[in-house]
Amino acid sequence: MTVIAGAVMVAPDGVVEDGWLEVDGARIAALGLGTPPRPADRDLVGRWLVPGFVDMHTHGGGGGTVVGADPQAISTFVATHRRHGTTSVVASLVTGEYAALEHDVRALAELTDDGLIAGVHLEGPWISPARKGAHDERALRTPEPAAVERLLTAGRGTVRMVTLAPELEHGLDAVRAVVAAGAVAAVGHTDAGYDITKRAIDAGATVATHLFNAMAPVHHRDPGPIVALLEDDRITVELILDGVHLHAAVARLVRNAAGPERVALVTDAMDATDIGDGEYLLGELAVRVENGVARLVDGGSIAGSTLTMDHAFRFAVEQAGFTVPEAVRATSATPARLLGIDGRTGALAPGLDADLVVLDADLTVDAVMARGEWV
Repeated sequence: MTVIAGAVMVAPDGVVEDGWLEVDGARIAALGLGTPPRPADRDLVGRWLVPGFVDMHTHGGGGGTVVGADPQAISTFVATHRRHGTTSVVASLVTGEYAALEHDVRALAELTDDGLIAGVHLEGPWISPARKGAHDERALRTPEPAAVERLLTAGRGTVRMVTLAPELEHGLDAVRAVVAAGAVAAVGHTDAGYDITKRAIDAGATVATHLFNAMAPVHHRDPGPIVALLEDDRITVELILDGVHLHAAVARLVRNAAGPERVALVTDAMDATDIGDGEYLLGELAVRVENGVARLVDGGSIAGSTLTMDHAFRFAVEQAGFTVPEAVRATSATPARLLGIDGRTGALAPGLDADLVVLDADLTVDAVMARGEWV
């Protein structure tokens, strides 16, 4: 048993001043206000206590990459983000050939079963060549039903999300197939217009992959996918708040237009995260990181990020107009709900995993607990 006390605690029903929380093994046993049931093991006076972050879109970190699904690389990647408060992470695969993707999905399914990661995200190969970003155009495909079934079957229920361009041949059928398999269908890397995006939402799509990035822009006579995704309450929008992918004013616009309850912060991080500038690979493509910004060597497209969730959290509060409870929701409860793991994590509540982040007054990570263990 571990008792933590004195914190400003962000619980599902609001902010608790001078809160306490009791951990029994790997789970939260109880929480409350004021004097704890026994002397505290850790006093957090002057600090925030929030749920562990849930990142549903990330490709690597600490030199470890998801591509290839090497267990040691995945362990490195997970540990890197955990130090920054992310206690649940989905492994995002970039576009590749089907045989390689099937191998990686099968291997990542095993690591999901082991509890190392929270599932798999397929970002490609069913995306638009016109909005491919840092994806290998040679491996892009249309989502033929047999191919979609092949990769979903390889995941054995661990594929949590699939990003696709609904305007492709079989695109709307692919949305339906993904949803029928129990995964989230996300609209992204798309050149779709307004109408086809609305049809994708009606078919079951519920997420916008890194809104604004790698999709047709807004025009006052041709609103495109962004307006369709923003105006529909069924859609949760991913935002990459690193100050590179989006201007702070755009982030504020989204927060005000969609409402903070429809935002999920993601990192889209690649293996250079926490390593530094240099030359890297994202899938098969060469990437150069300069001043923390990752871009393809050939063409200069943004190639993921070197962002960690604690920095995204701080950006949301300091520059994007989010309150601390709203930032907590966008980094924990909302992604956990979308991934279907909210019965296990994503909030400070009895019975859930003891996934906790201690933040200083300036919202810098002071300590992290994952499943009852300080890391």
